Amino acid sequence: MFKVLAVSGSPRKEGNTELLLQAALEPFVKGGHSIDKFYMSDKDVAPCTACDACADDGVCVIKDDMNMFVEKLPTYDAIVMGSPVYSRNISAQLLSLFNRLHCITHKRPFRDKICFGGAIAVGGSPNSQGITLTVIHNHFLSLGVCCVPGVLNGVSVVARAKGEVLSQPKSLRDAAALGENMLRVLTKAKG
Repeated sequence: MFKVLAVSGSPRKEGNTELLLQAALEPFVKGGHSIDKFYMSDKDVAPCTACDACADDGVCVIKDDMNMFVEKLPTYDAIVMGSPVYSRNISAQLLSLFNRLHCITHKRPFRDKICFGGAIAVGGSPNSQGITLTVIHNHFLSLGVCCVPGVLNGVSVVARAKGEVLSQPKSLRDAAALGENMLRVLTKAKG
């Protein structure tokens, strides 16, 4: 059984990002794997204050939902991460999470463990998701997570209205294909 983490960078509950993550998780759900969710829509993650206190011991001094996230992160076998696209980039909420992970990035938490990651980006206009997918993939690489492609590089979806992806069967299939690809490589790697 694999341990999977879903991270939504959206401030909106039950929006398109969370719906696409759910579609990507379906192959893991069907396989009976353990799934945890860290959705920024219901978490308290303050921005990094650049105090540099974590440089000494790798522990962030800000006390919020990030403390548990940092502690559990190295235990996962797969991470599916999604973000809405604002101004052609990741959300401010996901940026706060990435910046706060500075406390462990230098340790490369997955250096001695195989972990696979997949990225989902959903924005309101065509061709606006590429930078978001790249930012998520680069962050995975900085942690030592191996990136898994979806149908293409990651799952790139155009949707603006809340729940709009539910009327886009191809977008939901693309997200499910990402989950299937992740499960396939994870199964091969961990046998």
